[in-house]
Amino acid sequence: MRDYYSRVSGRYPDQYRRTALVPSIIAVLALLAGIGFVDSGGYIVIRYVVSILALIIVVFAWQARQWWWLLGLVPIAVLWNPIVPIELDEPGLWLVLQYFAVVVFLAAGIMVRVKEEPQGR
Repeated sequence: MRDYYSRVSGRYPDQYRRTALVPSIIAVLALLAGIGFVDSGGYIVIRYVVSILALIIVVFAWQARQWWWLLGLVPIAVLWNPIVPIELDEPGLWLVLQYFAVVVFLAAGIMVRVKEEPQGR
């Protein structure tokens, strides 16, 4: 078994896991689905999903020691917070923020990665 890890690590010296990719894709889908619900009462569900997934990705970014992602993800978690909602009277502003959050989630999902340690060592 040790021989296997030495051969694999010789070919692929830096192996990374993209831990934030799945939560970011789910958040992007929720944000894109929420575009139609911005003015309705069903938008509260979108706010819960987006806020929770932003906090999950914050934890993954912190574990990956990529703290600069907190500059985009923490404001998203605060703006979409359903417990203490920040009401913006302008629906057009919410739509712009939705697209901004989509870009942040996609970029964070792709760029946040943790170096995987071989288990045989």
